[in-house]
Amino acid sequence: MVSSNSITWEAEEYIVRDHNGWWYFGLFVVTAGLSALAIWLQGWTFLALIIVSAITVLLFNLRPPRKIKYTLNHDGLKEGKVKHPFNDFRAFGIVKEGNHYSAVLIPKKRLGINVKVYFPEGSGEAIVDNLGARLPMEEVKPDFLDKIVNFLRI
Repeated sequence: MVSSNSITWEAEEYIVRDHNGWWYFGLFVVTAGLSALAIWLQGWTFLALIIVSAITVLLFNLRPPRKIKYTLNHDGLKEGKVKHPFNDFRAFGIVKEGNHYSAVLIPKKRLGINVKVYFPEGSGEAIVDNLGARLPMEEVKPDFLDKIVNFLRI
């Protein structure tokens, strides 16, 4: 939806990846192996971290993604209730993952976190034009964390 130089759309917060029984079995095996190592080394804090992490990954994968309303205007990007002003970013890039498209806003701060928003293909041209009028476009390469997330299918 485009109105007075403002673009609004809804999209899921992340891509749902299929997880079969082997994925859950692998999560269990890795958790059990790391837990056994933590017990053997008597690393009780490490053991707690492993268990909490495994439960978090499991719950995150069982929870369906939320639909988020995005608004892109002259001030910046509004993601639900969170505002991201353009002056916090130095550039943007477009990423295609399977049938899904996303815009990645690259922060000015060295240790800043990329903001990744998915959008429907039909709105892509208007979104890219709007972002391109305010930020330069760069090629976005997956960072180390993206590679881990894709490998683990999280």
